Amino acid sequence: MRVPFNRVASRTAVDSARSTLAALTVSVGTAGLAAAAARPGLLALVDQHAAAVRDSLDGDHTPLTSAALAGYAEGVRAAALEHGWTPPSGSVDWSQPEWLLTRLVAVCALARALERH
Repeated sequence: MRVPFNRVASRTAVDSARSTLAALTVSVGTAGLAAAAARPGLLALVDQHAAAVRDSLDGDHTPLTSAALAGYAEGVRAAALEHGWTPPSGSVDWSQPEWLLTRLVAVCALARALERH
């Protein structure tokens, strides 16, 4: 099977996407996913956000990729920073996380699911 050149991700792009997702996982994903595992309400919220991310990336029609998830996360984070958001400097209260953190944890959950496949 032949794949058009522009449809094949370069090694550098794949590595960059994985690096972005790894950094995101370290910053909020690990703690957020652990909190979600312990709190059914938070897990449901993360699942809802994951579905919204999948929908916005047309994940029902095209397979999600690390590059798409990393680009999405970077875009959401950049927009939030432009509007004055500051990343948490300490621990996060996962009993009522802000929308952006929940969205980023959802990206981490989707990335983790990609790794398993």
